[in-house]
Amino acid sequence: MRPVLKLIGVSKTFTMHLQGGLRLPVVAGVSFSVQAGECVVLAGRSGIGKSSVLKMIFGSYRCDAGQILIQQGIARTDVVRASPRHVLALRENMMGYVSQFLRAVPRVPAIDVVAEPLFGDGTSRDGARARAADLLQRLNIPDSLQSLPPATFSGGEQQRVNIARGFLPERPILLLDEPTASLDSENCAVVTSLIAEKKKRGTAVVAVVHDETVRERIADSVVDLTQFAAST
Repeated sequence: MRPVLKLIGVSKTFTMHLQGGLRLPVVAGVSFSVQAGECVVLAGRSGIGKSSVLKMIFGSYRCDAGQILIQQGIARTDVVRASPRHVLALRENMMGYVSQFLRAVPRVPAIDVVAEPLFGDGTSRDGARARAADLLQRLNIPDSLQSLPPATFSGGEQQRVNIARGFLPERPILLLDEPTASLDSENCAVVTSLIAEKKKRGTAVVAVVHDETVRERIADSVVDLTQFAAST
């Protein structure tokens, strides 16, 4: 069986244009694959490039070399060489993403921030909002807060809204960048349960998690990016 996601020889260097074109190599030769229902956790010291790898998979960062292959039925797409329009289509149909920070339109209620990814996939607006409300409740965001904009929430509440938005759509691939970083133990347990449920439904998960307890609960395998650290 072909993996849902496969990275082959992926490399990334940042060019600092405000510092005379200084080039900062990040990773070189990153290679791993993720099967349906598997969670791969990216490990390594802070700054080694874990979040950058997630962003290259999602198409937010371009990579300098290598392939990022996504299997969609019998079709296989290389994100590295895909057009911007194709990358957007992959995000809508294939990839969910929970970033470290919530980016939401000001004054939009939390329930609509979470439900928005479902509005364009045929789900009715009421149905999307009902599913969003259920997931927010599970993440301990009560009804009384769901009609308020997330900008008024605490950091931990905002992250739970962020998690709900990323988890609500059913996508074959789910990318998680420190999803439990600002959460207490109760909400960490909820998130690990949600990840387990995604895996049972066949989602391929790639996660960056520093909490060793969470890592042990969710990881089927760990890829230490130290072996792919680029030399300066």
